[in-house]
Formats: sequence, C-alpha cells, structure tokens
Amino acid sequence: MSTGSCCVPPPFGDESSPHDSGRSGDERVGDEPRPPALPRRRRGLLDIPAGTFEMGDHTGEGYAADGERPVHRVTLPAYRIDAGCVTNADFARFVKATGYLTTAEREGFSAVFHLAFEGDASDILGRAEETPWWLGVRGACWRAPEGPGSGIGRRSHHPVVHVSHADALAYCAWAGTRLPTEAEWEYAARGGLAGRRLPWGDELRPDGEFRCHIWQGDFPTRASMADGFLTTAPARHFEPNGYGLYQSVGNVWEWCADWFAADYYTMVAESTTVVDPRGPRSGVARVMRGGSYLCHDSYCHRYRVSARSSSLPDSTAANLGFRCVADVAG
Repeated sequence: MSTGSCCVPPPFGDESSPHDSGRSGDERVGDEPRPPALPRRRRGLLDIPAGTFEMGDHTGEGYAADGERPVHRVTLPAYRIDAGCVTNADFARFVKATGYLTTAEREGFSAVFHLAFEGDASDILGRAEETPWWLGVRGACWRAPEGPGSGIGRRSHHPVVHVSHADALAYCAWAGTRLPTEAEWEYAARGGLAGRRLPWGDELRPDGEFRCHIWQGDFPTRASMADGFLTTAPARHFEPNGYGLYQSVGNVWEWCADWFAADYYTMVAESTTVVDPRGPRSGVARVMRGGSYLCHDSYCHRYRVSARSSSLPDSTAANLGFRCVADVAG
C-alpha cells in the first residue's frame, strides 16, 4: 500500500492483498485538471491570503528519504481550504447523493491498527510484514473503520478514513472542490508562522496542553489515551491555527494532489522563488501530509508541518483521509 511512510501499512502478502487493480507498479499518470473556481461564499472553506513562504524542513528533523530539503521560497495565489478534514457526515451525504462505493468497499479489505480491531479472528486476512501492528481486515471501510464489528454512529464529526486518492477525488468532483497541492497544504498548515515545527510553534505541548492528536503511551503496544482518543479525534478538535485550520497535523494523514518525488525540492529550489508549484508531472505514489494518531517521537515524527510522505493512489487505511480546497472566483 505505502511506498514510504512508517505510519501507513506497506503491501500485505500476495495472498491477502486486494490492492491490485491490474496496473503495473510503475505506471505513471499525468496531472488531473483543476475544477473551475468557486464563489467565495461557499460554506466551510477558509480564505487563505496570497503570499510567499519558505517551504520545507527548517530544523533538520526530516527523514532524508522524504526529501524535505532544501528549504525554498514558494509564492501562492489566494485560495480557500476546509477548516477541518472531510468528516464521516460529509462523506455520507456524498454517498447518499451518488451511490458511490469506495476502493475499500469494492475490494472488501483495508488496513486497521491492531489495538483498535473489532471483528472476528477470521476477518483478519494478514499482518503487514514490516509493521505487524497493521492488520489487513475483511470488511474494514469508511463505514466500519475498525473492522466489521465497528461503526461510525457516534463519530459523524470525525474524519472519514479508509479513502483512497481516487475516493477523495470523487468526493471533490461532487463537492465542486479539489485536493490541495502540497504547497497549498503546507502554507495553510503553518497558519502564518514562519519556519516553525508545528502550526502553533516549536513546542509539542506548550504549558502541558495537547494541541494535536498523536500517539500517547508505548508504541505500538500500549495506548495511554491521555488526550481521550485511541484512533481518530473529531475533525474540529483542539485549538485551530492562525488561519483557522483544525488538526492540520496529527489525527489522520491527508491526501494531496501532487505526485511524490523525493528529489522534487532539489529540482524546484534551483529557482529563486517557485510560483504555485504543482509537483512532478507524473509519478507512482501521491503525497500525504500531516501525520496521524500513530505518530510518536519514539517511532515517527512526521507530524511536523514540513513532513511529507507518500502512498500508492489505491492505498486505504484507518488513518488516511483528506481535506478540500477551492480556487477563489475571479
């Protein structure tokens, strides 16, 4: 499933992996066009001002394989972005209106964190070899995020998960939005702060206060749930950043529009300032941003605003969601 992240499962064995859509692993597809601009009055989207920022890892904490450096100047036009991730309630309205079936529903399988699994032992199709805390679970999908014994009845305002890149694009097409570019995501996630680790500054828990939902306890065997959550937290939880975005780090990974290339920053940094970058023109994996509830300093610090990772477009997992953006109408 994943090509680079320790927080999203790699492919399970051939016997249990359903993520074979008939495409070769190195197939490359070109960019999708942007939809037309939306009226500024669209509900739920925040105005992000045009501006220039320094994109990338300012602190040297990034993983070399992720390509967070060099830091480079990026200029973006104004745009609009969801305050929080798309929720189960949002996605349910989309499904009700369209009858859409997600990748996980069609394939009958998705990845669930082992401590959260709900179902019968026979529902477990396998464990990820490199990260055995990930289970391949029959029946896991956005409606049943921990397996067939679970549901979303009390989590309507939590981020929808188990959505592939194609699922996210389908929702955006219905909603008249699009996925953010990687540069748009980072600019908005920083909330107007320059060069900081996190949307609120450099310290993870200022004055001991939880500001995002990442792992607490001993990963991956004991969860203290000190902030009250094992898996997802509500999409609009904790204090928003300076632009009004909730949970732009932690909680769930967020799909971006860009194809992933570890050397992309090296290529674009040759320019003095990069204007509205869209990422590589083609690729194998798509960019994910923000980290998730499984990030922990002992194991993974990809919850920083500059952190980047990637996954195959048909990947689905219990910690993978998205938020939407829109161009500003002229």
